[in-house]
Amino acid sequence: MISAVARTVRSFVAGAPVGTCPRTVVLEENKYRLLRFQGEASAPREGTSPVLLVPSLINKWYVLDLLPDQSLVRFFLERGHDVYCVDWGQPGKEDRFLTLDTYVDRYLGRCVRTAASLSGSEKVHLLGYCLGGTLTTIHASRFPERIASMVALAAPVGFHDEGLLTRWMNVRGFDVESLADAFGNVPWPLMQMSFYMLKPTLQVGKLRMILGRSQNEEWLRVFTAIETWGNDNVDFAGGAYREYIRGLYQENRLARGTLEVSGRAVRLAELTCPLMVVSFAHDHIVPEESARCLLDLAGSPIKEDVVLPGGHVGAVIGKRARDGLWTQMSSFFREHDASLPEASAPRPRAQPTELGGSSARFA
Repeated sequence: MISAVARTVRSFVAGAPVGTCPRTVVLEENKYRLLRFQGEASAPREGTSPVLLVPSLINKWYVLDLLPDQSLVRFFLERGHDVYCVDWGQPGKEDRFLTLDTYVDRYLGRCVRTAASLSGSEKVHLLGYCLGGTLTTIHASRFPERIASMVALAAPVGFHDEGLLTRWMNVRGFDVESLADAFGNVPWPLMQMSFYMLKPTLQVGKLRMILGRSQNEEWLRVFTAIETWGNDNVDFAGGAYREYIRGLYQENRLARGTLEVSGRAVRLAELTCPLMVVSFAHDHIVPEESARCLLDLAGSPIKEDVVLPGGHVGAVIGKRARDGLWTQMSSFFREHDASLPEASAPRPRAQPTELGGSSARFA
């Protein structure tokens, strides 16, 4: 029976239609590309800023365009946004010395300027997911004049939390320098194993679900698409990995205001665009406190604190996200297409309210 289930799953994986939204490459340098998407919906509304999606450095971009009927990219297109996404590509051995300076200032900076120029706008809306949200947070702090608004989606900013990853990275025996020296670029299977260790029984649980739902083709279609993405990852450039682990996880420099990029200190108080911080109550990769600390550190006069049930991936791409999270993010971008008046004052903190079955807290 198990072999029959395995054959069924393999057949679905082979034909999983992931990342199928029509797109063109509008910028390409070294390994990264900037993608611009086309949809069947009407053209982007006039007077709006484009939305630039920034995924994690160590995951493929198409989690945001997972399936034709389960795609954040397609949803934004349907809502009249002009949508771009960074595809970081796979670093080669020659990229082992790339640092956060390169990713944040050079690569991301060029993507921001290109998206704005092609869309006829002075600014862009940024949506940074996971580590991509960390990068957009740094970039928006350094270049606030380019950003219309920003969503930090399950993005780690404070790294001295109670999560297992933080504890492991701060173990005295963890030698980040030796690891990077040995591999050059840190291989993605090695990093993936650390995520497996956060929930050691997760893979066994997946096998049980397959056995129980092997006749449910719709469930298998979604499951195999997620598994296709989850096992198609990206190596971490050695130089950036050193800075990320040592500077952020071990020394918490971003939250403390001591992180330097291109020789200049990153001050989160200089992040002044309208800001939405999204965290998930059951996220075992980016604990809620790691993401939500940005609300206290950012200098923006407009902040929205959205706390949702669910985990790091499921809450972002699940079917419930369309009427909840995706709609909230699209409305946030639309609300802040106009320039933010200089006289805007911070919103008073309100009590948690129910919104689409989730808890949304506003600051």
